[in-house]
Amino acid sequence: QVHIVESGGGLVQSGGSLTLSCTVSGFILDYYGIGWFRQAPGKEREGVVCILFNEDNTDYADTVYADSVKGRFTISRDNDKNTVYLQMNFLNADDTGVYYCAVDYRTRPRRLCRPEMFDYWGQGTQVTVSS
Repeated sequence: QVHIVESGGGLVQSGGSLTLSCTVSGFILDYYGIGWFRQAPGKEREGVVCILFNEDNTDYADTVYADSVKGRFTISRDNDKNTVYLQMNFLNADDTGVYYCAVDYRTRPRRLCRPEMFDYWGQGTQVTVSS
């Protein structure tokens, strides 16, 4: 049974930093793509950063960041702990939202950092940036 748990959200002032964690159980994370997504009130869920594998999940392909977070956010993974982290620096009010971690489990001919291409989701963790 797949279980994904995010943690580390909270309230932070503009310009501050937070580190989110995503721990996955139920399968070995080494072999699958994983992404961080966020959803602000009244907006659609959007990709923040994704680690993408090739079409049959045999090899790493790319790490894709949203333009709005490039240079500020960094994704990393600890395969021994089956955990992925999102380091967020220089936060601003536009970064406010619920942050979700998701796993791209299935084989696909094409992989993108889009919510519809990810199969398993956590419950999310709230990030609020005060201006």
